[in-house]
Amino acid sequence: MEALIPVINKLQDVFNTVGADIIQLPQIAVVGTQSSGKSSVLESLVGRDLLPRGTGIVTRRPLILQLVHIDPGDARKNDDVGREGEEWGKFLHTKNKIYTDFDEIRQEIEAETERVSGNNKGISDEPIHLKIYSPHVVNLTLVDLPGITKVPVGDQPKDIELQIRDLILKHISNPNCIILAVTAANTDMATSEALKVAREVDPDGRRTLAVVTKLDLMDAGTDAMDVLMGRVIPVKLGLIGVVNRSQLDINNKKSVADAIRDEHAFLQKKYPSLANRNGTKYLARTLNRLLMHHIRDCLPELKTRINVLAAQYQSLLGSYGEPVEDQSATLLQLITKFATEYCNTIEGTAKYIETAELCGGARICYIFHETFGRTLECVDPLGGLSTIDILTAIRNATGPRPSLFVPEISFELLVKKQVKRLEEPSLRCVELVHEEMQRIIQHCSNYSTQELQRFPKLHEAIVEVVTSLLRKRLPITNEMVHNLVAIELAYINTKHPDFADACGVMNNNIEEQRRNRMRELPTAVSRDKAQAAGPQGEPEGTGTWRGMLKKGEDSSGSGPGSPLKGAVNLLDVPVPVARKLSSREQRDCEVIERLIKSYFLIVRKNIQDSVPKAVMHFLVNHVKDSLQSELVGQLYKSGLLNDLLTESEDMAQRRKEAADMLQALQKASQVIAEIRETHLW
Repeated sequence: MEALIPVINKLQDVFNTVGADIIQLPQIAVVGTQSSGKSSVLESLVGRDLLPRGTGIVTRRPLILQLVHIDPGDARKNDDVGREGEEWGKFLHTKNKIYTDFDEIRQEIEAETERVSGNNKGISDEPIHLKIYSPHVVNLTLVDLPGITKVPVGDQPKDIELQIRDLILKHISNPNCIILAVTAANTDMATSEALKVAREVDPDGRRTLAVVTKLDLMDAGTDAMDVLMGRVIPVKLGLIGVVNRSQLDINNKKSVADAIRDEHAFLQKKYPSLANRNGTKYLARTLNRLLMHHIRDCLPELKTRINVLAAQYQSLLGSYGEPVEDQSATLLQLITKFATEYCNTIEGTAKYIETAELCGGARICYIFHETFGRTLECVDPLGGLSTIDILTAIRNATGPRPSLFVPEISFELLVKKQVKRLEEPSLRCVELVHEEMQRIIQHCSNYSTQELQRFPKLHEAIVEVVTSLLRKRLPITNEMVHNLVAIELAYINTKHPDFADACGVMNNNIEEQRRNRMRELPTAVSRDKAQAAGPQGEPEGTGTWRGMLKKGEDSSGSGPGSPLKGAVNLLDVPVPVARKLSSREQRDCEVIERLIKSYFLIVRKNIQDSVPKAVMHFLVNHVKDSLQSELVGQLYKSGLLNDLLTESEDMAQRRKEAADMLQALQKASQVIAEIRETHLW
């Protein structure tokens, strides 16, 4: 299982080649306040002085430190370039350059930090990658993070505390990360900022290991026994105490090896019962063991993540396509694919089906049967007509002579006015379908034919051709729908079977009402007088709308003493709108209203059926049938090939990045497969 850490290092190298952090690999993040001894702990683990030193904030960029254990007798087995020496380092940003002088490594860290972060003590989240090969280290991957600070000093940004906090949380929020919380022994553990920030992302402490530094600097008469025993702050992965080199030791060039020997002697003297469970060497072994077990637990999820990303990048690379070789064939292929997807979206057979909202043919169907249908049903057959309007139309149609019958021309004038109201919603239906056909263009561009994103000029040209085709068909379709309403207005067919049946039913109803009125006449009125008020020689039950009109009416409606006797003075004295109508006037208006409603419903039914058919024929189906030929005729020209098939400026770069990432993911998958074969997992 020891070989698991080199495997993770190999995966880290794979993803470093593409500069990607989309895979969260297992690692150990070192967290602590400024001057808590973080750098000293790392140098003790490496066994060499390699990190920048100074006052204030020194670590201003994350340092990803990979320690690779090599056998002393084969110091070059993990490196391609032969150099003298048994320990060396390599930076990712300097490619294959090898550093055997650790002072040069420290100088390069300082120079690279200032190159990105500047020299004003600001920080950056762009990491520095350093790999150390040595026979004196255990396999580990550590991340040295900037120390937690509270107050900006010098020319540091005012929000330096928030910047550092966000940077630390970015790394330790990774569930595959072990948190190494460093706290000085001469401070109160209950106020440890490192443990506090660790608990925010790891409340159960399952991946937090505490390190207590500066055991030799505690106040006289005190010790860290309770802290190291976990009695003050319990940590599930444990607490390990270490003794760092003092600044005087560093100035006097005291080696790390000598410091580790002195540390062992101090622990044996001060904490003899805990000496074998503390110290730098025990910390290194513990970290190595924890990281190996953590890697083993993370590998199944890591393998799944890599496979999913590989499939995604394979699809992405496919959408970018290969460089164009045969322009004519490519152009024709893209045109054909777009036309096919456009038609399929209308038919509901497209590969990419929208789930958030109705699209294409489904929306057109909704427009026909829901939007348009309900709008027509909401149109009141008698909307805008008052009883006085109807009565006025009847009078105007009779001329100067009083009429015995309701004039037919009044019915036609009024019903045409009502039928005309169906034209506006019908034209609105055409407009809505036209808008949806326009939306389908964008739908196909976004989901169905991603290859068009490679060629923005071709995409613009296709949109223009389809938009122009829809624009040409719109007035033709509008004219047809206008004609459908005009056809209904051109001839009022009172012999329509449905209308004749309705007239017959209404005739019977009115006859029944007349008989009821006859029965309600006072007994003092003779039957002869009652008959005189009835029909005189008019045929009944003819089934036509004229057959509904009966001569019998209240004597007050036509007798010499009628209130309408003064109607000859209407020009001088207008009839009040709110006056009470006579029984005959009420009957005539009721007849006209029923006739209008009956005939209007017949016409509305016809319009509701014929308008969608006209829209489908003159707009939708015509565009479907002619789209391919229109695109080919407008765009498939030798003079346009170079211009239309010019890729966007960043397409080649994105294709290369996707190909590199896919290659890295495939290599990572192979590395994990090797683990299975060697039974390390």
